[in-house]
Amino acid sequence: MEQPDGNTRLKSARVAAGYMSQQALADAIGVGIRQVRRWESPNPPWPRTEVQQRLTQALGQDMESLGFTPPGGTRRQEHRPHVIAAAVGLSAVPSQSSALQPATAAVDFAAVTRAHRRLYWTVAPSDLHPSAVAHATLGCALLQQTAGATRQAVAVALAETYLLAGRIEFFDVQSPQAAKDTWLRALQAAGEANDPLLGAAILAHTAFIPGWDGRREEAVERMVAARTYARRGAASAELLAWMDAVEAECETRAGNTRTALHLIGHGEDLLGAGSEHPSPDWMDWFSPVRLAAFKGNTQLKAGHLPQARTTLLQVLEDLPPADDKQRTVILGDLAAVEAAASNPEAACGYAVRALEQLGTTWYATGMERVREVRRALAPWQHERCVRDLDDQLYGWGTTVSALAR
Repeated sequence: MEQPDGNTRLKSARVAAGYMSQQALADAIGVGIRQVRRWESPNPPWPRTEVQQRLTQALGQDMESLGFTPPGGTRRQEHRPHVIAAAVGLSAVPSQSSALQPATAAVDFAAVTRAHRRLYWTVAPSDLHPSAVAHATLGCALLQQTAGATRQAVAVALAETYLLAGRIEFFDVQSPQAAKDTWLRALQAAGEANDPLLGAAILAHTAFIPGWDGRREEAVERMVAARTYARRGAASAELLAWMDAVEAECETRAGNTRTALHLIGHGEDLLGAGSEHPSPDWMDWFSPVRLAAFKGNTQLKAGHLPQARTTLLQVLEDLPPADDKQRTVILGDLAAVEAAASNPEAACGYAVRALEQLGTTWYATGMERVREVRRALAPWQHERCVRDLDDQLYGWGTTVSALAR
């Protein structure tokens, strides 16, 4: 089945799996680069069985999900779980015999996507995630029932929906493998839409996965890909500064705080200079305050405690009232500053405030900050303030909620 823009599904899967060049994938599965070029062409040939096995193992999807059409030109019917069905949906094109949806279908689908984007900040992840996943399933079906500009608009909203679902999986419930799979589908949808800025944002999110695991080189490589996509679009200063912040966090977790602070300084310069290009509507997770939050965490990890305290206190004051998830992270970082400064009472005070907020707005990233602080407070574990913190941290409600999530 010919794909006019080339096999974008295979290209997206290749990049998302960490093979940034065709040669890298060719070397990994033992074929020539000309073969990979043919696979990424508008009409990819069906590979031999033994090559299929190596290709699907390397990229984590079946052949049809990677944009290949079986011999005979028909696709098998899928009755497997959502993640496979969604990928098959991405690889399908509308049938000439089926009625196409009107342009209003894309408008209505995107309206729900925008609603989910706003709900993310207030609705519990356990409630929002199933709705976002179901919405993505609908989007995959609509891709088979639309064409032209309508199909492109559906693909844009679908990519954003998958991006949101992946953010919930990674940041809210700390399930990086699920996020990896979801962001791959987001990248494939962005490829269907030919939206380089969404592609840049998705790729930068995928850098968090190796970055948080200390795999610096892999994280940096993904950021190179993200910046390449950003250059293809009219990237705003805010988007570019956020990518600096993402890379800075990866460098911080690798112990390279000087490099991280340089990146954050570059991001501050970008925001200070402004931009002729506006930020996309979907980029609602970043602002100058958020960049300062990244900076405070890096200063903490660098051991610059007075500077970190000043930065984080200002962030706490400047955070919008509805930004409760980020507030738990800032409170956790302030607690870590005080623990590092041998002020256990102050550390426990901030940690308890974070736990109180987590009782209202769950955020796994915030809870992990609190647990890190508790580990740092081990030298004072017999102090009354630490025992009081333990009563909060290991109360019935908190413990059951943490295990349930």
